[in-house]
Amino acid sequence: MSSLLQVIFFSLIGGVFSLIGGFLLLANKERAKNLAEYATPFAAGALLAAAFVDLLREAAHEGDIDKALIFSLVGILAFFLLERFLRWFHHHHEHDDNVPDPTVSLIIIGDLLHNFIDGIAIAAGFLVSPSTGMVVTLAVATHEIPQEIGDFGLLLKKGLSRGKVIWVNVVSALATTIAAVIFFQLGQSFEVPLDIVLGLVSGFFIYIAVSDIIPTIHASEEKNIVGWHSALLIIGAILVGATTTRLHEYIDQGHSVDSQHIHGEDGDEHDDQKDEDHHDEHGDHEDEEHDDEDHHDE
Repeated sequence: MSSLLQVIFFSLIGGVFSLIGGFLLLANKERAKNLAEYATPFAAGALLAAAFVDLLREAAHEGDIDKALIFSLVGILAFFLLERFLRWFHHHHEHDDNVPDPTVSLIIIGDLLHNFIDGIAIAAGFLVSPSTGMVVTLAVATHEIPQEIGDFGLLLKKGLSRGKVIWVNVVSALATTIAAVIFFQLGQSFEVPLDIVLGLVSGFFIYIAVSDIIPTIHASEEKNIVGWHSALLIIGAILVGATTTRLHEYIDQGHSVDSQHIHGEDGDEHDDQKDEDHHDEHGDHEDEEHDDEDHHDE
């Protein structure tokens, strides 16, 4: 069973800790650029592995796999429409002299929404099991680190000061933890349709990998069959897939053993209690026989 402290800790890793990419950009632009270049395709593999190896499988275990697959498609379409709206809004207002440059607001709002969804994803993972929560956090962090580099760079390019960029991104990153805590508490208090939620989260992960990241890999490797970016995508998928399997084997199995141990102790206590009750009944029966004998002698 997951705890609120686990949710807070890992959501901070998925949100605030992921700002390390942005801080690296402020410290060393060249290193940040190299990190983003190689971390991004790795993140695509991690997101795909988390969706197919863990989330959809857990959705099938928690409820109806058909429903999970349908809502995975709904998630892909919903995030596509959201992105189309943001792009349309930006294009519609970018040449309007009476409206301030909307790019900064769109970056901040988009990052805030993205982090809020990440928090819901992490909480949904921990509502299933600690291992699933850790896998989701790993996938979120691998994607967020290079994304924050891009966000920091865009905001700096738009004229925001370093201090304001840091402040905006820290507040935005805290949305991950806030969303995770709220959704986890709701899941503890009410029955949440986890098959639907996990399906939506899977759609979110698949969309980011297939729509945002993989096209950049194709563009960077037009002259090669398979390059470093493709290799990193495959490595990310294999590594996160293997990590998922291992986490479920060790953590979930450990919880199962603990549960059996607790139930075993309860069973032993129950058996001891039955033995004591049986002994008391036997003693009472012997006392009754002894009283009858005394009465007969009299």
